Amino acid sequence: MKAPRTNSREKILAAAADVAREAGPGNLSLDAVASRAGVSKGGLLYNFPTKAKLMQGLVEEYLREFEQALEDARSTSPSAENLLSTYIRLAARECRDMETSASWIFSALAEDPDFLTPIKLFRRQLFERLKAETPDLRALLVTYLAIEGLRSMNLFGFDPLADDERQLLVDSLLKMAEADNAVPLEKLDA
Repeated sequence: MKAPRTNSREKILAAAADVAREAGPGNLSLDAVASRAGVSKGGLLYNFPTKAKLMQGLVEEYLREFEQALEDARSTSPSAENLLSTYIRLAARECRDMETSASWIFSALAEDPDFLTPIKLFRRQLFERLKAETPDLRALLVTYLAIEGLRSMNLFGFDPLADDERQLLVDSLLKMAEADNAVPLEKLDA
């Protein structure tokens, strides 16, 4: 049996994300995705035998793309930017760019709440990585939770910040992330 072509799978995932974003997460249908991707429904089902598998593929692809974007941004940074600063910049850019909104995730969660498991694992691993590379735990906690709050508001579509306010927040978070005033963990207990 031939392995599924990667480009068909990628086209289907991109189409599914577009359909969910445009029609609303609850209106994602396999027929609409197949039509948008330019494949037959049989071709879609070959790659994703069920709607649940399609949703799982969307979740996995989103996490893979975010991890790759984080690595790419870090490797092409003009300076020796730390991981936390890179994460803040990438997450803020994602929030600003409506095309990368992951509203389709609601479709996946409605289909199967267990789709949160890989997201939780990814976030936990990312946080542990940030913690290992960030000397100031206080700065990490404040910046990480602030940027995750911004991402959550964007995901739910109720970000009350104006562009200049969002930029002020991001600039402030970057300043905290890049500060050389690390607080030893022992001092946080005092």
